[in-house]
Amino acid sequence: QVQLVESGGGLVQAGDSLRLSCAASGHTFSLYVMDWFRQAPGKEREFVAALSRNGGNTYYADSVKGRFTISRDNAKNTVDLQMNNLKPEDTAVYYCAARLILVRVNTTYAYWGQGTEVTVST
Repeated sequence: QVQLVESGGGLVQAGDSLRLSCAASGHTFSLYVMDWFRQAPGKEREFVAALSRNGGNTYYADSVKGRFTISRDNAKNTVDLQMNNLKPEDTAVYYCAARLILVRVNTTYAYWGQGTEVTVST
């Protein structure tokens, strides 16, 4: 039921930096694991980064590790993705996702934003 809106995408050159933001509605933001996914033209959606509910644990895809940083501000209901040293292969529509994990019943609810486009030129 949480609503997510991404922003910050644009056209940049290889080696540049970009910061994506995701704003969430609702009053239960702190209960969700937050993710960034991306989908390049002609490819399936792939995992980029994830952040635990309290912001204490981060996870990154090998392709972005060391270049991207995910962070969250539970007071503002936002999650950001700082992207440094961008490469042409980073070109994709980037999606913010929220996951509510209910361990005892082995159930996860996922919500997605509409995406923001990132284009990295050479």
